[in-house]
Amino acid sequence: MAEDERKESVRINKYISSSGFCSRRKADELVELGIVTIDGLTAVSGSQVFPGQTVLINGKPVLPNDDHIYLAFHKPLGITCTTDSRDPDNIIDYIDYPQRIFPIGRLDKNSSGLILLTNDGDIVNRLLRAEGRHDKEYVVEVNKPLDPDFKKNMENGVPILDTVTLPCQVKIVGKSSFHIILNQGLNRQIRRMCEYFGYRVVRLKRIRILNISLGALPVGEYRNLTPKERRDLKEILDKRS
Repeated sequence: MAEDERKESVRINKYISSSGFCSRRKADELVELGIVTIDGLTAVSGSQVFPGQTVLINGKPVLPNDDHIYLAFHKPLGITCTTDSRDPDNIIDYIDYPQRIFPIGRLDKNSSGLILLTNDGDIVNRLLRAEGRHDKEYVVEVNKPLDPDFKKNMENGVPILDTVTLPCQVKIVGKSSFHIILNQGLNRQIRRMCEYFGYRVVRLKRIRILNISLGALPVGEYRNLTPKERRDLKEILDKRS
């Protein structure tokens, strides 16, 4: 095989994940099941796909998508992180992006801030894996002044939802406001943690996910991730996988 041909080819699991069909791990499982073919021949682990070849999964074509979209969006209050068009406040209709994308994870309707959207199924699966322990940072304001033990109490774990939250990082930034860095995503976690100690959250905004920061992005607007952000994000995920 010529060196130029090897450079143009791509492993079957990467080809499938780059299409947005599923993650590389899932692609490996599909190959093991014997339901993936390349030009009519059953693929095996490590099979290479060359330009012009046809890949089928269960007889249905899988098309490559090398033009992946990665967006950082400043979600306003009142917008729901769903692709369900029956919800009049769904995030997809609000953004009205010209290509099919979907949100990575969720952000409460009553919360604002950073959420990522993409058409890359591989990176969605990798980010959503709980074992990844991906840092997410929030700025929070509650309804009354924080007591001296608030930081320690929040950081040491809080009993909610029949479990105890993992240790986290808290930085007090005002009489009734703080930053918190979580690496888990329980339902309404920050609100429940505050409620446990008698506080009610009046403002909650996510300002960072891993290496990607909200910065000065205006409410209701989105931007493409920079090449460096995309590269650094994938490096982080590769190290943790």
